[in-house]
Amino acid sequence: MFSKRVIALVMLLLSSPASFSASLRIVANEYLPLTGQALPNNGLATDLVRTALNRAGFDSEYIEVPWARALNGLQHDRYDLIVAAWYSADREAYGQYSEPYLTTHIRFLRRKGSDVDFSQLEDLHKYSIAIVRGYTYAPSFDNDSSIHKIPVNTFASAARMVKAGRVDLTLEDEFVAEHAFNGELKDVRGSLEFVPKPLADSPLHILVRLSHPQHQQIVDGFNRAIRSMREDGTYQTIVQRHAPD
Repeated sequence: MFSKRVIALVMLLLSSPASFSASLRIVANEYLPLTGQALPNNGLATDLVRTALNRAGFDSEYIEVPWARALNGLQHDRYDLIVAAWYSADREAYGQYSEPYLTTHIRFLRRKGSDVDFSQLEDLHKYSIAIVRGYTYAPSFDNDSSIHKIPVNTFASAARMVKAGRVDLTLEDEFVAEHAFNGELKDVRGSLEFVPKPLADSPLHILVRLSHPQHQQIVDGFNRAIRSMREDGTYQTIVQRHAPD
């Protein structure tokens, strides 16, 4: 009888999040102000994600690497989840998305005073557009091979290319772009402007590697925790904590 109780207790412990003593290795690229080592609690998105994971019973360790390395590391089990991922169907081959936990607005930027504009996707075919290598923006845009896309390493590089007239447009989450214009791109701010029509509203998800033995529990627990954070006010408190002064 004693041995059966011991076995049952061990099986119960192994089935719980706490049984995995190692913290989840959560990864992001620097994507100010949503993720970043120099930001309070590593940024708004990271703060929301780590709070939700903790509420779901999972400790976490934040790691910051370039975006392409984050994706590669998730596929090769070096990291357990990506903090902030826009949806792209090809990633479902190796990762499981959570429900959206934060919605961002993807906007094009042009040189101030330029007549570059669009009302439908086909209007973009005549323009050159700097994109960040490895990013997804919106499925319709990402999959349109007729759009002349020029990959670069960072949004800062893309914005400076627009200012210099080397490309017609770039695009970025509005929240991220505004943060950059108040920081490293302060000298560019007066030269660029948002195109009135947004490309898309893009929800952010966590992306958990399918090879993690608890990937389903992590996603389910995270989704429940985000819903409860919205209900009890924790979510809004975190958002306000990261609001610009």
